[in-house]
Amino acid sequence: MLVRYTKNRDGRAVRQAVIYTPQEHRIDPDALDPDAVRIAKRLQGSGHRAYIVGGAVRDLLIGKRPKDFDIATDAQPNRIRRLFRNSRVIGRRFRLVHVFFGTKIVEVSTFRSENSVGFQNEYGDIEEDVFRRDFTMNALFYCPADNTIIDYVGGVDDIRHRRVRNLIPIERIFTEDPVRMIRALKYASTTGFKLVAPVRRAIKRSSALLADTPYSRMTEEVFKILLSGASSKIVEECIRYRLFEHMLPEFAKLAADKGFRSKLLHRLSALDCEVRDGLEDRRSRGVAYLCADYLFEHTAAGAEPRIAFADAFSALKSVLKPIVPANKDIELALVYLIRRRKNYVKAGELELTPATERVRQEDEPYRHETDPDASPRPARRRRRRPRRPRTDSSKE
Repeated sequence: MLVRYTKNRDGRAVRQAVIYTPQEHRIDPDALDPDAVRIAKRLQGSGHRAYIVGGAVRDLLIGKRPKDFDIATDAQPNRIRRLFRNSRVIGRRFRLVHVFFGTKIVEVSTFRSENSVGFQNEYGDIEEDVFRRDFTMNALFYCPADNTIIDYVGGVDDIRHRRVRNLIPIERIFTEDPVRMIRALKYASTTGFKLVAPVRRAIKRSSALLADTPYSRMTEEVFKILLSGASSKIVEECIRYRLFEHMLPEFAKLAADKGFRSKLLHRLSALDCEVRDGLEDRRSRGVAYLCADYLFEHTAAGAEPRIAFADAFSALKSVLKPIVPANKDIELALVYLIRRRKNYVKAGELELTPATERVRQEDEPYRHETDPDASPRPARRRRRRPRRPRTDSSKE
């Protein structure tokens, strides 16, 4: 283990960061995303500092495969844009760069200043940026050039002791961004770590702050939970800490009944198995598993022998408020539920075929019929216009 020192105002040497060597952190370089490594090395080769940061480093340390790899650098967005032709600058208040590799996106951000408030567009250096991170487990910097981890805040030690500890002062962390309460519970549920006592108390004290979260942002957080592979545990914790009533108020009211809560968590557990097995990553399926028990047991449309599509669509749209899924996702979720209704009535499950024997079925658009056994309508033939005779201008 190496130590990086700096000088304080009195000129004395003080420890600034701990540097973990490959023998100490044991991250396999082959587990890194090659495109993220390529971005970091090109930035470093152009005279900039660049590191893999955030959840990717955390997941690698605990032996999980990261979903995303983010880069932090001292290069500003316009400079990053010039270095990568396959990139685009996004954001207004705090600008980021998305580098595209086919359908994959690697997010590149510039170090933020400690004077930044919220998402203001003020840049700084790595020593300031680290203290803008929310939790210590997300404040680690991995350098692909020498395979070392730079730890300014004791994040590696917290991961080894399996705890979620705040980095931003406890009186500010949730007032600045209430969504961090959801993320804290999500980190604890997906990693199996324990929230430190001050964070637990602050979440219980500050849960009402979620009421002012923009609908679009809450929608993104709910879908991240549904497709996390641990949605049942996360939702259970959100109910326990009274966050769920600000995320999905109608479902929170229904979950006050132990019977419905048990069915909801069971349904989400089934979704988690699908996600972990790599069978599901679609938002429409997340909506379907979330709404199945509500549709079939708590709506007039779901109780009819034949489900009226328009009525069922309106019911799902209403119960999901304030989140705003795309209409297409709700429609595809409803089509899926109509086609699985027999399974639900027969065995209380949406899928009866074992995962090992199942082939992923692509979503099909609604065909304006409620009978899952009805034959598809024949495709309409496109009428062609008669072609006009060409006039030869050379004869005129």
